Amino acid sequence: MSLEKILIVEDEPVVRNLLQSIFARHKCVVTCASTLAEATVCVGRESYDLMMLDIRLPDGDGQKFLEQVTTLPERPLVVMVTGYGTIESAVACMRAGAFDYALKPFSPSQIDVILKKAQSYRQLLSINKLLTDDPEDDDSVLVGRAPAMSRLRQLIDRVAPTDATVLVTGESGTGKEMIAREFYRRSPRRSQPFIKVNCAAISETLIESEFFGHERGAFTGATERREGRFELANQGTLLLDEVSEIPLALQAKLLRVLQEREFERVGGNRTIKVNVRIVATSNRDLLSYVEKGDFRQDLYYRLNVFPVHVPALRERVEDIPVLAEHFLRRFSRKHGVKVTGFSDSARSAMHAYRWPGNVRELQNTIERAVILSESGRPVSAAALGLQGDLVRFDTPAALLAEAAAEAAAAAPVDDGTESASPSVIDGTGTVLRLDELEKQAIRAALRQTGGNRTQAAAALGISVRTLRNKLQEYRDAGDPADAGLDVVDA
Repeated sequence: MSLEKILIVEDEPVVRNLLQSIFARHKCVVTCASTLAEATVCVGRESYDLMMLDIRLPDGDGQKFLEQVTTLPERPLVVMVTGYGTIESAVACMRAGAFDYALKPFSPSQIDVILKKAQSYRQLLSINKLLTDDPEDDDSVLVGRAPAMSRLRQLIDRVAPTDATVLVTGESGTGKEMIAREFYRRSPRRSQPFIKVNCAAISETLIESEFFGHERGAFTGATERREGRFELANQGTLLLDEVSEIPLALQAKLLRVLQEREFERVGGNRTIKVNVRIVATSNRDLLSYVEKGDFRQDLYYRLNVFPVHVPALRERVEDIPVLAEHFLRRFSRKHGVKVTGFSDSARSAMHAYRWPGNVRELQNTIERAVILSESGRPVSAAALGLQGDLVRFDTPAALLAEAAAEAAAAAPVDDGTESASPSVIDGTGTVLRLDELEKQAIRAALRQTGGNRTQAAAALGISVRTLRNKLQEYRDAGDPADAGLDVVDA
């Protein structure tokens, strides 16, 4: 990030001209003042990125003026300059808000070092203002033993050290942003900024300014100059989250930046060059967007240099218990609840659920369940509170049978009544279909809970609403699962 506007407050012409020539070499716009009165006029009508301020001036004390400058709404970085330096005066100036302290005479190389430090510091300040939220970020999305995750880890190891543009695709909640961060963490740019722009969360009228920044007065409300995300990410990595949502009118400008690595701020005419590695994410089928004319084909191919697909959680069901245990340990520590793992019915419910929200939904579900659970006891199926249908194609039959057997064994039975225990295999030794096992589990749970749908749903690891829908489905098919029972919800 460059420092563009410099104010030199110095009464010695030789020093003033030397500073002016150094900054001009860096293509800075330089304003000079030889007195505090002139400097006061300058800061009153213009904002500056950096100020070189002499301590001793004909009409006053530069340190007193420094105290005034620190109250400005657009405060510049101030470097105090003096030919009569003492440790005491240096300490006093730094305490008053000076960025640095330069002792005359100085060489051009010394000023170059100060300028480089100031540029880095301003970039850090701007990034800190931007990163108001720092999500609880770990490598949970990479936890798992599924073959798809092993391949993904190998891919990251191979591509991260390069500068190749990466396009990460996958459903919502699969962890695309965390994969993008992993490319950054394992890259040579990991000590440089990682800047994110959520393309779906910014209005169409402001997204160009967010990308490229704007000059003061560029539009209504632009009361000061602002650096864009590309400029803040210089030498680092820029994450274009949900890149499919970029307006078509802006896509041509984005393509130019990706190709030429340069741009102009909104309302400006100065070309700014950047060196940024791009990682983009999308939960949309970008090729279908290209076919419909909603996304530029040339931009798609520019972004899709290295495509990475993050699998949905239902495509890596063997990782559900691994991730669940991972989140259980994290949220047990976070909320101070010492739960003792998961009950068998809770494990069955997690395996039977389709997880449309993927890893994010699993994470939120486990956190909620930990909060609802009692210390010293396992998380129950009821605490999970999962909604939706059981998975018929991804769930092994033994899991459904285990849930039904647990419900049958745990529920109280009135004396004199025959206990109905579900079976996985019928009387002829034939393995039953998954839908028949599901129906059998529901029947057993209802019998052993005396027709209490709420208790039966909790034992099965499903919601009461799902259970009602299932019962209605069986009634419509002419085979009610609650036949002969006085079914209640309480």
